[in-house]
Amino acid sequence: MIWLYIIIGVSVVAFVWWFAHHQRRLRLRAHLMQEAIRNQDFTFRLPTDGLLPGERAMQETLNQLGDTIRQQVSKNEVESWERLTRVLTHEMMNATAPITSISQSMLNRTDVKGTPLEDGIQAIHDTSRHLSEFVANYRKMSELEKPVMTDVQLRQMLDDISRAYPQLSWEISVSADTIVNADAGMLRQVLMNLIKNAIEAEAQKIVIAIINEEAISNNQSLTLYVGNDGVPIPAENRQSLFVPFFTTKRSGSGIGLSLSRRMMIQQGGMLDLAEKPFEGCRAGFILTLRKQQIMHI
Repeated sequence: MIWLYIIIGVSVVAFVWWFAHHQRRLRLRAHLMQEAIRNQDFTFRLPTDGLLPGERAMQETLNQLGDTIRQQVSKNEVESWERLTRVLTHEMMNATAPITSISQSMLNRTDVKGTPLEDGIQAIHDTSRHLSEFVANYRKMSELEKPVMTDVQLRQMLDDISRAYPQLSWEISVSADTIVNADAGMLRQVLMNLIKNAIEAEAQKIVIAIINEEAISNNQSLTLYVGNDGVPIPAENRQSLFVPFFTTKRSGSGIGLSLSRRMMIQQGGMLDLAEKPFEGCRAGFILTLRKQQIMHI
């Protein structure tokens, strides 16, 4: 009987210790998630091991909630930039079109050709024309057509793109039977933009892989990694990478990545910078196609 009391006492002490330790872990989780939200880091992920079934379900839901918040914030940012771009391009086109037209007419006049005025008018014409072309590029941000969703053989599309850039070394870890439901033109354009950016960053190798391949059979989201070994993206530029007009290139328009993200959002997906590039890569991006878009046969 004494041994029974001892066993019961030890069990009670062990349970109290485990319960107190478990509660401290839960408080730590709550604190970490609160800090992540306060710092607008919606990529947070906390492990679900060591949790009770109900707690595990709650943690999985909170992890998914971070993705939902991040996508909604990105979507709102894109829509805000779209409205601003629409207003700016309208006003700028109204201002530059008459200048281009009038300066061109002046250049065609016989009393201007060969005179000191010609160089000045030519400079005005060239500047207004380049500005018009510059603004026309940003119109793309607000003139995207609605996506036409179809079944797309992802590996076939990647192989087609890789053949267009034979100077690069390609590592593609995507099975031949992977099918996604997307706008083929938009998805191809996004992938091409990423490859062109990699080439401009002096990349020699492209790495493409499905991160959550085991989840495809469960009809979950497909996450595609696209990385390269080019010049790494400076830490100070990471937050502004998808902001329209932002570019570190002298000849860049600053529209490629922001437009690519918008095209992914149009398809119900997302484009993000990878937190940590794969081994052998210096920069990487994550393309996400949502659950309802995935078909696997």
